[in-house]
Amino acid sequence: MTKNNSTTQSEQDYIKRIYDLTKNGSPASTNNLARELKVKPASVTGMIQKLAAKKPALVAYQKHQGVTLTPAGKRAALEVIRHHRLLETWLVQTLGYSWDEVHEEACRLEHVISEEFEARIAAALGHPVRDPHGELIPTEDLKMPSEHTTPLSALRPPATAKIQRVDASDPELLRHLERLGLVPGVEIKVTGYSEFDHNLTVRVGTKLNVLGLNITTKIFAGIDRQTRTQVHK
Repeated sequence: MTKNNSTTQSEQDYIKRIYDLTKNGSPASTNNLARELKVKPASVTGMIQKLAAKKPALVAYQKHQGVTLTPAGKRAALEVIRHHRLLETWLVQTLGYSWDEVHEEACRLEHVISEEFEARIAAALGHPVRDPHGELIPTEDLKMPSEHTTPLSALRPPATAKIQRVDASDPELLRHLERLGLVPGVEIKVTGYSEFDHNLTVRVGTKLNVLGLNITTKIFAGIDRQTRTQVHK
């Protein structure tokens, strides 16, 4: 397996964010990248031009039409994502970190571990498929496994579902979700929906929780075929 070892930490941060922003098939705009990375649009344009000039090119860019990853860029992004999610899993399972502590730690470490270290972590953990937040871990040959999930915000009563993954970027949100019992693997039932404010009432075990969009858009559930007919488009 050949992996891309010629990218800097800043370049890796860019291609990882481009990967996230283009998962829906649409190009990422320079303004969106600037906002996500907390830099000026001019800095984004300069980096995109640098990534496009690499051999092989890591991005494809047309002015006013946004940026996408090339096949080489996608592999490079998946390599960083694999490092990140394996590190999160290792920090939780081996070093006793809580799931709300590992994101920033993994962001620092993902750029510096060797492929040998990555392989040893994966083997020691039994080659996990998901990280502590339920996110899929890219395979060793840098392919992202497929899954079919929907945000809780799209569900309506009387849908039932199992939480598959949650947004890992906000430690306070993760702590709040843990207090509510809304963690990967948990079965939920949607018992109520408010047209006015889009709040969902969700039952976890015997406990009812009323959840707003700031939470329901950041929890993703796996649903069965029958439930798919109850998803709000």
